[in-house]
Amino acid sequence: MPAIIHQDNDADLSLLENKTIAVLGYGSQGHAHAQNLRESGLRVIVAELPETDNHRQAVADGFQPVSAAEAVEQSDVVAVLLPDEVVPEVFRAEIRDHLTPGDVLIFAHGFNVRYGLIDVPEGVSTVLVAPLGPGRLVREKYVRGEGVPCLIATAEGAGRDAMAVGLAYAKGIGCTRAGAIETTFAEETETDLFGEQVVLCGGLSALIQASFETLTEAGYQEEIAYIVSVHEVKQIVDLIYQGGLDHMRRSISNTAEYGDYTRGPRIVTGQTKAEMRRILDEIRDGRFAREWADENRAGADDFENMRRRQQTHSMEEIGRRLRKLIS
Repeated sequence: MPAIIHQDNDADLSLLENKTIAVLGYGSQGHAHAQNLRESGLRVIVAELPETDNHRQAVADGFQPVSAAEAVEQSDVVAVLLPDEVVPEVFRAEIRDHLTPGDVLIFAHGFNVRYGLIDVPEGVSTVLVAPLGPGRLVREKYVRGEGVPCLIATAEGAGRDAMAVGLAYAKGIGCTRAGAIETTFAEETETDLFGEQVVLCGGLSALIQASFETLTEAGYQEEIAYIVSVHEVKQIVDLIYQGGLDHMRRSISNTAEYGDYTRGPRIVTGQTKAEMRRILDEIRDGRFAREWADENRAGADDFENMRRRQQTHSMEEIGRRLRKLIS
């Protein structure tokens, strides 16, 4: 069954014209949503922590940031655009008790709703509006009169007009210009985490680093190893983005294409796919969410150690030096 995709004509921005929208967090997504909604003619309040870079940026962009509690108290629609790991605590401390029946909660990622990490009061509708791109792109596309597509869903117990309000919000940030694809909180969350872990971040990062290490350990120059393992990835990804795998394969040499067909399956094997299925199981049954929540409750020391190890990898130093020469 084909997906249901809503366009500009399916969304009624007037549903938000007499409402106040609180944007909680002026980070990656928040800065784009707040500015786009304001330029769509809607009333927007921004919540951000004082004396932070995000707070200073919000002021520079013409907002007067307040606390999350104040923003929720004054609004009808609350866009929670905070990092996944801080949402439960902020929700308990500053959001939940200031919501009233009829309010609408909007999330750009379904993580905390999907895994039951927040307790939404009865009478409050929960809606997903998840742009398929970083906030920087959401903003740039909007300014150019274009849009980034998004996923849209309503949670169990949402009011009858919740989807219409979500579509109006999606139109306000420019997403319905490209298309708002109906989904569920579970589908968005599970596929998003899977994509991040298996391909976009985890899988790609591990493949790139293993390739670099294999070449340098075999005695090849680090600069050459970096170019073929890292630098040229964008060229191939751009071709795939433009027209899929077939377009990419028609754009490379026959030698490269033959190597693709015959050696690719030796890298991504049946064992690799079995591990992908295990990762998907961990996402679906909540093990990954519990692991991430436990990590943050413990102070995220392991996470910070992993981050530091990767930042100091020799590939990163070579990359910094090489990019200055070939950018």
